[in-house]
Amino acid sequence: MKIHEFQAKELLRARGVATPRGRECTTPEQAAAAYAELGTPLCVVKAQIHAGGRGKAGGVKLVRSADEAKSAAAGILGRTLITHQTGPQGQLVRRLWVEQGSAIAKEYYLGLVVDRESRRPVLMASSEGGMEIEEVAAKHPEKILKASFDPQAGLAAADAARLAKGIGIPVELEARAVEFMRALCGAFVALDCSLAEINPLVTTKDGQVLALDAKINFDDNAGFRHPEFEALRDLHEEDPKEIEAGKFGLSYIALDGDIGCMVNGAGLAMATMDVIQLYGSAPANFLDVGGGATKENVTAAFKIILSDPKVKGVLVNIFGGIMKCDTIAEGVIAAVREVALRVPLVVRLEGTNVEKGRQLLMDSKLPIITAGDLDDAAAKICKAVAGR
Repeated sequence: MKIHEFQAKELLRARGVATPRGRECTTPEQAAAAYAELGTPLCVVKAQIHAGGRGKAGGVKLVRSADEAKSAAAGILGRTLITHQTGPQGQLVRRLWVEQGSAIAKEYYLGLVVDRESRRPVLMASSEGGMEIEEVAAKHPEKILKASFDPQAGLAAADAARLAKGIGIPVELEARAVEFMRALCGAFVALDCSLAEINPLVTTKDGQVLALDAKINFDDNAGFRHPEFEALRDLHEEDPKEIEAGKFGLSYIALDGDIGCMVNGAGLAMATMDVIQLYGSAPANFLDVGGGATKENVTAAFKIILSDPKVKGVLVNIFGGIMKCDTIAEGVIAAVREVALRVPLVVRLEGTNVEKGRQLLMDSKLPIITAGDLDDAAAKICKAVAGR
């Protein structure tokens, strides 16, 4: 689950992470009032969308008066920003964050993720603030420093100090940087984050260490511990298909290809997408129906896949364990009859009740292509799509 920058900053500030003060706005008049209330000569008007690259797309403006704030807000609100993360369709701006300006001395980078190798959270720090961390890793890997930590103990002060020195935080601000890093790590654990990124972290000419931008993603698996986070969702920023999938307990992520995939199990889903690409096409989605899906869930999954106009064919690849193959077959048959299928469909079933499932598909008399294994399935759907 993603949230807006201003929401991330408010959560972090409440947990001791220093951020500039600001106000959420949805009208130009509110932006003008926010400038006056914040009381600094320079403020920043920032578009709030779930994507990076807002500045380059014209979604961040410096203002020096209430009138300028109002004008900047009018120019950003209702505008569709296109960035490297939104894709060519862009994202409509409905909210702004008007923030106190900062006298920046130097920009840095901080990022937190869970390291699979150490099975601990890891804090990454770099002197190259403002840049994409992937670019830094590719061109200057030596400029990324790391410190993993026990989530119960938190980041050790010594590790924080090592990172602060390593990225060049001024000596007189090291103590503040250590406090900032430890507070950020504490918030990461307390909020059950899957990602926390401060880019840039800045030191200022008046001796502050601040999060000039903040990005937080929550671990959906821990959502039961944070029911209050549901109020932070902005459904305008989410794919309607992903929202619909969530209602049925399905894991769905839209991709750029043209072959819809319905699979059970994340590992099998990844393998299916790889094999589709091996045979010359690309997946349109990741969709895991899980191990305990019902006929209704499968029908819903099928409808969600076909609601994507890019989809030119569908591959169903199910290994029946807890999820029985006849249940999948029933769901596929029901969905095909309901949606009036107009694209090729290949179904590969294996596992519990596989013969029963295959027989149901044959008896349905529907235009369903069956496959014996994954390679066979991928080859058939790619050929069918290419021949249309």
